[in-house]
Amino acid sequence: MKRKIADRSAVVGVVGLGYVGLPFAVEKAKVGYRVIGVEQNPKRAQAVNEGRNYILDVKDEELRDVVERGMLSAEVGFDRVPEMDVIVVAVPTPLTRNLTPDLQYVERVTLEVAKRLRPGQLVSLESTTYPGTTEEVMLPILERESGLKVERDFFLVHSPERVDPGNKRYTTKNTTKVVGGVGPRSLDAGVHFYSQTIERVVPVSSAKAAELVKVFENTFRAVNIALVNELALLCDRMGLNVWEVLDAAFTKPFGIMPFYPGPGVGGHCIPIDPHYLEWKAKEYNFNTHFIALAGEINRKMPEFVTEKALRVLIEAGMPIKGARVLVLGVAYKKDIADHRESPAIEIIKNLRRYGMQVVYHDPYIPSFQEEGFHMESVPLEEGLVAAQDLVIIATDHSVFPYPEIVRQARRVLDTRGATRHLPKELLEGKVVFL
Repeated sequence: MKRKIADRSAVVGVVGLGYVGLPFAVEKAKVGYRVIGVEQNPKRAQAVNEGRNYILDVKDEELRDVVERGMLSAEVGFDRVPEMDVIVVAVPTPLTRNLTPDLQYVERVTLEVAKRLRPGQLVSLESTTYPGTTEEVMLPILERESGLKVERDFFLVHSPERVDPGNKRYTTKNTTKVVGGVGPRSLDAGVHFYSQTIERVVPVSSAKAAELVKVFENTFRAVNIALVNELALLCDRMGLNVWEVLDAAFTKPFGIMPFYPGPGVGGHCIPIDPHYLEWKAKEYNFNTHFIALAGEINRKMPEFVTEKALRVLIEAGMPIKGARVLVLGVAYKKDIADHRESPAIEIIKNLRRYGMQVVYHDPYIPSFQEEGFHMESVPLEEGLVAAQDLVIIATDHSVFPYPEIVRQARRVLDTRGATRHLPKELLEGKVVFL
């Protein structure tokens, strides 16, 4: 297997062609591996086979090229698993409503792979999950259903994804990769595979250690975001501008790292992954206080933004019921086409419960549907901003014409600090910050 990996004759399978899987599949195909994707969404599978891109971090021309050269194809089923030498699993790992891990996608995929597993294959789980998933959930299914033995017949590793959607500097190729195996032979195989196309690979002692690396990374961010969100709540009480305080604090050249508040946290990582660790810790009779508190603070932010929007309207003498509100941006972060777990959607729902007429504009999200709730983006045409009682900047996309928006708006609630560097005379009496 190592020889086939080295001379690029190995066939690479990627299960789940989403924000993690498709960029990885394209990267492997570019350097000479034949890649078979397994994508159970038929529309996505068809798009890949037609060379049509749907992931921002993938270049259209690179996808078309590898598809046209026959280096990348997509299937909706698992029948071609026996052809694969390496099987990379990159499927969602959501939470239940009770904030407990939901591993149904990992378990289903593992079962389908196990039914077709053959000797000599390497399986790598890239989905973010709690420490122990690879060994305690995947491994028993793989061995039971296949009749094969890990470290003797096949190899199993965990190598957590490190994808930052929209990041132009760090890509699949130049982002350091962590790999942990269920044994030394698995680790050796995993490191050998990832080292072919990723600039730096860091081996760790076990799959469990690799899993903990990833959830710690996202917990670190969640806790620090919660800290500045709590500071924003305090500054609101004290009548201070949190953005002024933070911008000044971050001028210190040592001992501090910039984090900024916002209307809440979104995406697949920050709102979800820390709770995987919180849940697993209970198995060891250990309470992760920081994680629980950070989650509580971050989940409060959409409610706080809603309450602040009500205050802005009341202080301006505008009625709540029937108020016209424009929400700018529903993507969970700037300049990306991803609204997973976006706090902006919760804010829209909250405002509508108060009887407000809410519309949104987002050039990256033309429409969204969540639990039966459907909305479409309205064009940012002349007169739209001026017709609103309140404009809420929920996502600070670079394409928004902030000076014009502020000039035309009656009131602006800026939850991202997007307008804080505009001239003071333009902001006064118009803009309220988080």
